[in-house]
Amino acid sequence: MAKVAIIVGSDSDLEKASDACTVLEELGVEYDLRVASAHRTPELLAEYMGQIEERGIEVIIAAAGWAAHLPGVVASYTTLPVVGIPIDSSCLNGLDSLLSIVQMPPGIPVATMSIGKGGARNAGIYAASILSIKYPEVKESLNTFRQNLKKKVMKAAEKHNK
Repeated sequence: MAKVAIIVGSDSDLEKASDACTVLEELGVEYDLRVASAHRTPELLAEYMGQIEERGIEVIIAAAGWAAHLPGVVASYTTLPVVGIPIDSSCLNGLDSLLSIVQMPPGIPVATMSIGKGGARNAGIYAASILSIKYPEVKESLNTFRQNLKKKVMKAAEKHNK
């Protein structure tokens, strides 16, 4: 059963947020992927958010570009942790999205990652970190993941540090 919901506002955001999906798959964490816009399909978003806890979702990742209201709107529907990914889709290269997501009003927080694909990857890792508090198998996957990162760096260090 999916423990993470990934919500994007459009197909174009999906491609840029795909690294969140990839890393969750690497970590063995099931997710539910939805396309629902805060502006263009608010009814669809409201319907999904009304069922999200019944579905067993425990962490939500929301990716948005331009005005980037999706993560904040999602957070307004739930007390579950929401992780925002600013997408670099506008002429401002994602700075507008970053500022929209990170400047949430007090009381409705959204954990905000960096702009673009790196932020998407970190959002998946962060969601898994939250789940690792409750699920030992996710914690074990994260520990292995970090050990593999360390091995890559050590291998590069051996190759280049002479």
